[in-house]
Amino acid sequence: MAYQVTEKDLYVVDEFMAKPIGHHSPNLQRVLNTLRGADVKGKHCLVCTKPGREWRLAQLSGVRGKPVKLLDKTFDNIEDAERHVFRLRWKQHTGKALPE
Repeated sequence: MAYQVTEKDLYVVDEFMAKPIGHHSPNLQRVLNTLRGADVKGKHCLVCTKPGREWRLAQLSGVRGKPVKLLDKTFDNIEDAERHVFRLRWKQHTGKALPE
């Protein structure tokens, strides 16, 4: 059976928020693998619109060859962008928003 992300995994959220990019503990990596490995259709992702300066929130269509749907949210910091996507994916998997 595949790993399921639940509220019992809340203890790894602070680790991700402190360092969204780089090496992570095995427990956080297991959560990330689950969130990142979910069905493609509707999954949130980031598109770099200005190299090294701007990232835009997008959603995957789930259809090979069909472009991503760009959303209205942009970021000028990759760490903040990654945190935002993590929050969206967490809510999608658990049904609950992360505490601020």
